Amino acid sequence: MPTYAYACKDCGHAFDIVQSFSDSSLTSCPECEGTLRKKFNSVGVVFKGSGFYRTDSRDSKGSTVSAAPAAPAAPAPAPAPAAAAS
Repeated sequence: MPTYAYACKDCGHAFDIVQSFSDSSLTSCPECEGTLRKKFNSVGVVFKGSGFYRTDSRDSKGSTVSAAPAAPAAPAPAPAPAAAAS
């Protein structure tokens, strides 16, 4: 579950809370009952795996630098046979 950061507009109290995606945003400060606002931060993105290469970037002229293709994906497993109804 994600962690959200909140700050009170009235008293300045700031805190983090773990909430589900389906939970509603908090609206009142637990310290002064003032109005809360959700704080947003930049998200760091890291691409990992066989499909990403350090050389996957654009050169200074704006053309794409090509890298070796990623390894082919493994074939999907066959579905399990359905149980026979009696």
